[in-house]
Amino acid sequence: MTPDDEPLVRTIKERCKACYTCVRGCPAKAIRISAGQAEVIKERCISCANCVLMCSRGAKETKQSVEAVKALLKSGAPVAAALAPSFPVEFGGIDPLRFAGILKTLGFKYVCEVAFGADMVSLQYRRLLNENPGKKFISTACPAVVSFVEKYHPALVGNLAPIVSPMVAEARVIKELYGRDVKVVFIGPCVAKKEETARNAADIAESITFAELRAMAKEAGVDRNTALDAQFDPPYPAKGVLYPIGGGLLNSAELAEDLLSGRFLSAEGLDQFPEVLKNLEHGDIDADFIDLLCCDGCIMGPGISVKASKHAREAALRRYARKSYFGVKLADWEESVRRFRGLDYSASFAPEDQRMKTPGADALKAVLAKMGKTRPEDELNCGACGYPTCAEHAVAIIRGIAESEMCLPYTIDRLKTTADELTVSYNQLAKTKQALMQSEKLASMGQLAAGVAHELNNPLGVVLLYAHLLAEQCAKDSRTYADAKMITDQADRCKKIVGGLLNFARKNKPFFRQTSLDRLVDNYFKTAPLPPSVKLDIAHSGEDLQAEMDPDQIVQVLTNLVTNALEAMSAGGTLTVRTFAEGGSVAFSVADTGCGIRPENVKKIFEPFFTTKQIGKGTGLGLAVSYGIIKVHRGGIAVESNADAAAGPTGTRFAVKLPRVATAAGAIKMKAEPAKK
Repeated sequence: MTPDDEPLVRTIKERCKACYTCVRGCPAKAIRISAGQAEVIKERCISCANCVLMCSRGAKETKQSVEAVKALLKSGAPVAAALAPSFPVEFGGIDPLRFAGILKTLGFKYVCEVAFGADMVSLQYRRLLNENPGKKFISTACPAVVSFVEKYHPALVGNLAPIVSPMVAEARVIKELYGRDVKVVFIGPCVAKKEETARNAADIAESITFAELRAMAKEAGVDRNTALDAQFDPPYPAKGVLYPIGGGLLNSAELAEDLLSGRFLSAEGLDQFPEVLKNLEHGDIDADFIDLLCCDGCIMGPGISVKASKHAREAALRRYARKSYFGVKLADWEESVRRFRGLDYSASFAPEDQRMKTPGADALKAVLAKMGKTRPEDELNCGACGYPTCAEHAVAIIRGIAESEMCLPYTIDRLKTTADELTVSYNQLAKTKQALMQSEKLASMGQLAAGVAHELNNPLGVVLLYAHLLAEQCAKDSRTYADAKMITDQADRCKKIVGGLLNFARKNKPFFRQTSLDRLVDNYFKTAPLPPSVKLDIAHSGEDLQAEMDPDQIVQVLTNLVTNALEAMSAGGTLTVRTFAEGGSVAFSVADTGCGIRPENVKKIFEPFFTTKQIGKGTGLGLAVSYGIIKVHRGGIAVESNADAAAGPTGTRFAVKLPRVATAAGAIKMKAEPAKK
């Protein structure tokens, strides 16, 4: 990038934190937000550098010209310092004579006050207004205002006073007085002067801010203690020293503001001057001359490093202005005015239209809807994005210089949605993790159970065989017969446990076929024995509950659930069975009004050999086997239980969900059996 192409203000990306303060403070909306980073658009920038002032993180920096000035001072050519009238604000603690000495110690041959150039410009304004009665003019002392008019109010370019700024006027006076070979360096509070310097390279060689001058002096080791007093070089100013204050131009030009006539109007600040230009273009302003400053007066320029309040700065400037004005020799000033009155102070301006085409209503509506603003009341106009209204933000998005994420309410809503989605995903992952752990536990237990069962089957068979032989040889009323009978009963119980182990460990492939869940449940309870103390309540949803399943295995699950429910209601109760559809699945539930399952046991009920029943009443394999069957079917089984009577009715409810279409790996599908007539 060449120096001419280098932007006047650039972003230090590692410091930029997407606060949009710079967007909010830019009157030209010349800042593009891309991927959360702020970038100054050179073509749209008016060089006011307000973004530099507003960025508390120091993420904006201006183009530096110190090295170029140092090169000029070393070149051997005579260099003149054109000192802006606001220098007492920055260097008020230093005697003016000593300050002039500091500049000459740095290498400046001449130190002149731009305030005299302001005096000459003021005379030009008075003549312009006298020669063009009734025509409206805009002051051109502020380069940021001029740039704003050229780029965003091109229709008003013809109203810009065709007069150079005090800086350029002073440079022409210096060259006329001290020679054309003198290089002029402007020193002031304004960053926009760097852009104006580039436009007027024949008059101004370089431009630096007061902050840059401080850094330059510090690097050179020059301060009030090392420099000697020196005089400012003529010509000396009069009222031009008041230019940095709002209305200072009118005062210097002796254009008294008459409130009744309203011929003259002054406005300063980023909030006021764009509004004045807008009103002028709409024909709402009657004033013949409008004095505009981009900053709240040049005393508030971004090139000033002191942090004093506006009123303190005005006071410092007025003190110097009074001393300077009353110390000037009127005859010498008038002679200087006569000498340089004939110089060319004219200027020309041309439109640089940077206005963007207004998007259509449909496009605007679509962007607002994307940000959740479908109704007028949704447009909060909070300004958090940096734009005054939601509509202006939407326009900027369409133009490609803003992002939807800049909208704080929209971003908060998205974060909430993302948080909800993450919560759902986390819960799903937790369930999947739990199911995986259960599957791994069941697989390990299955391998162990298979080995143990096969080893126990043979000795159990021998025990049963000899116990039966012994019982057959004994009288039924003998003690030996009773003992043999006890052995056979307990051996049979062991055999059932071993059978359960084998059933749990065996990886039987289900035989799927289309089955009606309603019919399967009804057929089961036609033959299932229920104690008289238990009331059965069966309800079907009336929906089509056809699904691919292995009916024998599902009956086994139903049997296990019903058995557990009946054992939990030893004193009687109600057994409630429901069948229903749930999304793309069919489901059934078995609920009891028994004692319930304690909370600490709910997570353990599907583990093999875990049971809360009395010794000899259960093996702890029924629910583990049921869990395995349902998982093979790619379904789900859930439990809800309350064992605390103080919290409500006790009882347990198991819900089983099965997909309508079988997806089990390696499963065997069979055609549905024809209905029996």
